[in-house]
Amino acid sequence: MQKVITLSILLTAFTVTTWGCKEKDPLAAKKKELAELKSKQASLVDDITKLEAEVAKLDPNAVPEKPKLVSLDTIKTTPFSHFIELQGKVDAENIAYVSPRNGTGGQVKGVYVKKGERVHKGQLLLKLDDAIARKQIAQQETQLAYAQNLYERRNNLWKENIGTEVELITAKNNVDQAQRQLDLAKEQLSFSNVYADMDGVAEEVNIRVGELFTGQPTSGIKLVNTSNLKVTAQVPENYQGKVKEGDKLEVVFPDINKSITARISLSGQLIDANSRSFYIEAHLPDSKEFKPNQVALVKIQDYTTAAATTAPINTLQTDEKGKFLLVAINEKGKLRAKKRVVQAGELYGDRIEIKTGLQAGDVIITDGYQSLYDGQLITTH
Repeated sequence: MQKVITLSILLTAFTVTTWGCKEKDPLAAKKKELAELKSKQASLVDDITKLEAEVAKLDPNAVPEKPKLVSLDTIKTTPFSHFIELQGKVDAENIAYVSPRNGTGGQVKGVYVKKGERVHKGQLLLKLDDAIARKQIAQQETQLAYAQNLYERRNNLWKENIGTEVELITAKNNVDQAQRQLDLAKEQLSFSNVYADMDGVAEEVNIRVGELFTGQPTSGIKLVNTSNLKVTAQVPENYQGKVKEGDKLEVVFPDINKSITARISLSGQLIDANSRSFYIEAHLPDSKEFKPNQVALVKIQDYTTAAATTAPINTLQTDEKGKFLLVAINEKGKLRAKKRVVQAGELYGDRIEIKTGLQAGDVIITDGYQSLYDGQLITTH
């Protein structure tokens, strides 16, 4: 009876254990086991390396350790700066869409500007149909002549004491009104000439002879003042405390291989809800090399130090203890690689600032460091 009870308990325990094992994630367990083995492997390799070095020192018959070829560089303190790099573009400060002065436009009879041409303020750009305006002028000239003739007759009769003063004044008013109508008709005729409102370049000319000109952007003339350009960019909102008006920035134009220095002339106060960024702009010097919509790389300096310890970013390595570099140490006339734990700072380009762990005069291994172990014999030739 006791054997039966014992067997039942064992079966129950086995069932519970089996169920518990099934409940565990087998992939997570395997990953954990692999990580533990790798950790043990790294520790064993390090212990083996140290023991081999000790055996080599104690065993007179041991094969001499062969040094590994590396490249070295001596650490120096130098000025270091970090820049925020943004994609920007060139915009024009003044952009004008040419519109008809009469507000309604008309049929185009002549186009006197081509796309890309430089124009001056007051230059004739378009000629609109003026047939109706000329007919109105002819009618008003006839009406004015008729009114003047009546007035002269009334005036002559008035001099002979014939007629009333009211008739004379009415005739004079008719002359004045006819003159005003003629002046208005002539003004309407002048509206058939469309002129440039400012100096600039005709960036778009989307109108041809025979078409109806109304001044709409899609079917008209666009003028851009290229003598007053600016570079614009969108700055991520996490930099809003580091970027402000008056800050110096570098503007790089990759297509013309040119770089200039400017200052932020405007920093937007609104964060765009979609891009989570704010707007900045900086005025550009007058130059024919800059064109609206030209691509620009905007670099804003957000960190600088006069004396920094830096290292090539590719030499910085990471293990379970953190980040480290391999330095060259002279031990009894021989160069050996030594691991140096460091604290990294800002990264810009291919250089990273080393806050702690390195100092001026230290010699770091810049090439051949990939498979070195702590204490390994090295050489530069």
